[in-house]
Amino acid sequence: MNSLTKYLFFLSIAFLISCKQEKQTPKVIYEEAKEAIEPKKVDSSSIKIADLPILMEGTKFLIHPVGDIRVYDDYSKVYGSSKTNQVSYAISNYNRFELTGYFENLKFQHIDSTTVKPLTDKTIQIQTVTYLNTIAEKSKKQILVYILVDSDTNKDGKVNQNDIKSLYISTIDGSGFTKLSEPLQELIDWNIIEVQNRLYFRCIEDINKNGAFDKNDKVHYHFINLLADQWEVEEYMPI
Repeated sequence: MNSLTKYLFFLSIAFLISCKQEKQTPKVIYEEAKEAIEPKKVDSSSIKIADLPILMEGTKFLIHPVGDIRVYDDYSKVYGSSKTNQVSYAISNYNRFELTGYFENLKFQHIDSTTVKPLTDKTIQIQTVTYLNTIAEKSKKQILVYILVDSDTNKDGKVNQNDIKSLYISTIDGSGFTKLSEPLQELIDWNIIEVQNRLYFRCIEDINKNGAFDKNDKVHYHFINLLADQWEVEEYMPI
């Protein structure tokens, strides 16, 4: 093999490796997933923990974010240094009317009670919780809106930010916890039109079943009447 042939051979190998690295993991797997190769395990333990409670302004229910933190027995395996001894016990962040993070549940407690009630008994990952304070000021109806993951859509054995995001709603004490988006549709965004007392949201459907959300898929448009006795999703067609 001469020098030019060797150069072309190694160049083609480098190109193939580069293409393989750029391939993205799909958010949806429609067929039975093949048995995954287990990653190398690091000595660790998972601790169930709750953040200190928060009280949304104008409400009477404490909200306790609940989740897991992972503490490693050997930090050098994770961080490359055996001297690392910092562990964060925070699982959420609170900014007035919005709670963000990656946590697995919320627990609700009336300020005059010792009873604590969980939002759900299902496996989920909550990413944002928003209190609709402007709707509450107008109507006295206190509502929370959630962006969360409720299913292992990519079949990797985990329910996390790599799966499809869904939109949920509940009252301020966690009751009436309701899914608004359709199964296997990825939430794009949502907003409130106060003069209509409506919540509008968009989702995208993987109509070509390639496991990714792209320009060939379909966007769905929906709204709900926030003041209705029953939250019913209606689809509309702006395009």
